[in-house]
Amino acid sequence: MHFKKPVVGVVCDVIKYGANSFHGAGEKYINAIAHGVNAIPILIPAQAPGEDLDSLSEFFDSDFFQQLDGVFFPGSPSNVEPHHYGDEESATPDSHDQQRDNSNLPLIKLAIEKGIPILAACRGMQELNVAMGGELYQQLFTHEQFIEHREDKKAQREQQYQEAHEVSLCPNGLLASILGQTSHQVNSLHGQGIKTLGQGLSAEAHAPDGLIEAISYRKNDTFAVGVQWHPEWNFSQDKLSTALFKAFGDAVYKRFMQKNQ
Repeated sequence: MHFKKPVVGVVCDVIKYGANSFHGAGEKYINAIAHGVNAIPILIPAQAPGEDLDSLSEFFDSDFFQQLDGVFFPGSPSNVEPHHYGDEESATPDSHDQQRDNSNLPLIKLAIEKGIPILAACRGMQELNVAMGGELYQQLFTHEQFIEHREDKKAQREQQYQEAHEVSLCPNGLLASILGQTSHQVNSLHGQGIKTLGQGLSAEAHAPDGLIEAISYRKNDTFAVGVQWHPEWNFSQDKLSTALFKAFGDAVYKRFMQKNQ
């Protein structure tokens, strides 16, 4: 199959609706890939319960997977199950998506191995860190050194996604280079955060309380970036979000052109 544009996989959540489960991704994420990256978004369902990793490996080895020019890992209300990073007891037992974990953690590793560009937001960034062996704080608000990073659940959606705090971009990092400055205001809608960095990852930005707010994996010319905020929200009106999706798009188009030479 030949596409005229790059194809970016958007990983799905398993969403409960009544007695049924659905696989889906928010429209704002799909819209940002379609228009911020100018690519074809393709939804990737999570692994079905009870399936072994052999079935997942077959997908990864399939022609479809080889067609991907990038993978986007969006945010979600769910949290990565803590046993994936060494914590046996969950502080949020009702907020997990086991199928997404079982699919995305190996998918991240394989995408990096194959050189497929990755962009990850909020939960997606946490997945990137855990997949590379890093740890998370399960509840930031229980640690006195951190500011409140959660949104106001009672506020309107537009208010929840308003700028919440400044991040300091690492001077020699990718985000600082694509933005041309070393600080920026971001939104904040998360209860968990990075405790220790995964192998091969570098910090790209920090919140005023020192929490890592963005990461990257930059070995072997690989584009893999995660941000703790939500750049897809009004991406065309925010300078850093626009630059981030453009940088991801440049990496995606580079892979697309190399495949079609």
